[in-house]
Amino acid sequence: MAAEPAHPAGGRADAGDDRRTDPTRDRRRTTPPIGEVYEWYQRGVRLLADGHAAAAAQPLARAAEAEPSSRSIREALARAWYDAGRYAQARAAFAELVAADPVDDYALFGYGLAAGRLGDHRDAVEHLALAVAMRPDVAHYGRALRRARAALKGS
Repeated sequence: MAAEPAHPAGGRADAGDDRRTDPTRDRRRTTPPIGEVYEWYQRGVRLLADGHAAAAAQPLARAAEAEPSSRSIREALARAWYDAGRYAQARAAFAELVAADPVDDYALFGYGLAAGRLGDHRDAVEHLALAVAMRPDVAHYGRALRRARAALKGS
């Protein structure tokens, strides 16, 4: 989540949707991942990198369930939920990361983005401002904070 993620399909919600032509799609979505925790994590991270956030959430959620103390797994899952438009789940996951490490600038940034998407602009500004204060050199943190402040003024 180096920058605020774009819609994976790049436009129309049905762009690239192969459900009508791929009868195994639904079966793949409900089949639990095979392998060990690290393999689930790696599979989820690859799917996330390839722009398949909703699909990435399944193996990452399974990995997080098996290894609840793993920050890298929980962060990847929070990113997947955010990129999949599941902002409430992303916000909760980033909140857990912030609670465990209040100086995690990336978790604050992710929390702020998710809060903004949920319309909680005051909370978004608060968390994004903390992220910017910790890492003023990260340009996309500052851009996100400016957008959140503008949204707060407009609400």
